[in-house]
Amino acid sequence: MSYIIKTIDAFEILDSRGDPTLQVRVELDSGDTGTASVPSGASTGRREAVEIRDKDPARYDGKGLLKAISIIRTFVQNRLKGMDVREQRVIDQHLINLDRTDNKSWLGGNVSVGVSMAVARAAAAALDCPLYAHLKQASTPRLPVPLINVINGGRHAENSLDFQEFMIVPHRAASFADALRFAAETFHALKATLRKYDHSTAVGDEGGFAPNLKSNEEACDLIVEAICLAGLRPGVDVALALDPAATSFWNEDRYVLERSDASILSSAELLEDYTNLVNAYPIVSIEDGFAEDDWDGFRAQTAALGDRIQVVGDDLYVTNPALIRRGLDERATNAALIKLNQIGTVSETIDAIELCRGAGWPYIISHRSGETEDSFISDFAVAMGASQIKAGSLSRSERLAKYNRLLSRAMENCPLGATRNCPLLG
Repeated sequence: MSYIIKTIDAFEILDSRGDPTLQVRVELDSGDTGTASVPSGASTGRREAVEIRDKDPARYDGKGLLKAISIIRTFVQNRLKGMDVREQRVIDQHLINLDRTDNKSWLGGNVSVGVSMAVARAAAAALDCPLYAHLKQASTPRLPVPLINVINGGRHAENSLDFQEFMIVPHRAASFADALRFAAETFHALKATLRKYDHSTAVGDEGGFAPNLKSNEEACDLIVEAICLAGLRPGVDVALALDPAATSFWNEDRYVLERSDASILSSAELLEDYTNLVNAYPIVSIEDGFAEDDWDGFRAQTAALGDRIQVVGDDLYVTNPALIRRGLDERATNAALIKLNQIGTVSETIDAIELCRGAGWPYIISHRSGETEDSFISDFAVAMGASQIKAGSLSRSERLAKYNRLLSRAMENCPLGATRNCPLLG
């Protein structure tokens, strides 16, 4: 059996927003192949790995990827051809060295992560094992609890909500199958609840409903009502989680909620709003409650609420080990979101996770708003022993592909893992 890279190729495919993205294919001398598709975010952190696009207005409004494909077919292939795909860290370091920038702006974060993921897939194929088994870091692979987006707002929907995601967390289910059933029943009950109040049931980028609502409180009220309608207990069977994505409404040291009530809040006032929400609703997690440069806001939130909820950094950390280390030192949060394409290689993502694991932080493996049918993150979450996964709502096939992979026979004997890594969700 040969594990040697023979060719690396790439193609333009379309993501869930109809924009072009990369699909990368690695073929080995043995004939085994690995293919990976690259997601793209709408709400992106300023410090995350940079995508390279053609910027040719004559193709895909400048979002084309012919330059990225050329880089992969020539520059990257010439330097990785002949390498052993089992040496993931060595190959990823070659990609890092080829780029020579802090944010992958020369090679392109979309190029490096696509190649890195495809290399992992090719290795798993050659080893004749599931991807999660090949990448396994946890002593016991575990299925993550899903954080399922049921109401979209912010940059993921054209509606009246400033907060980007309102999620449900089936944290007390006995198995992943039961967790997904709880979520699906609640999702359909929410659709009925929205119709009851004459709200739209159209969906946003991540498959959650995108109604025009008066406030964040109304969104939470509707979700709680839906949980009850589904015959489940709010806060006992199913909890709530928020991703305000606060960088998107941060303006000159103030938070401007222009979609809802046009209020202008200081960090302290926004924290008071979060505290009121946590007091009123069964909220167990708030992600990116403050802007990516508002470290004081995060520290204050963790000090005030960190013993009651997960305070999750996404744009704050962008899966960057150096930023996560700062967050640990400053007690800025007590959990981190993990996105492969934010940092650009599988190995660097694992390094970020190892920092979280060493500190006892929960880490949540996440999709992006512009997704494909690729279920890489599902295997990755199991391999890493992640307590939770964010893959969007229970509509749109690019989201369901991730959840269905976690329901597959290959993973049916893995236990649900949230209670081990995250006492707040236990």
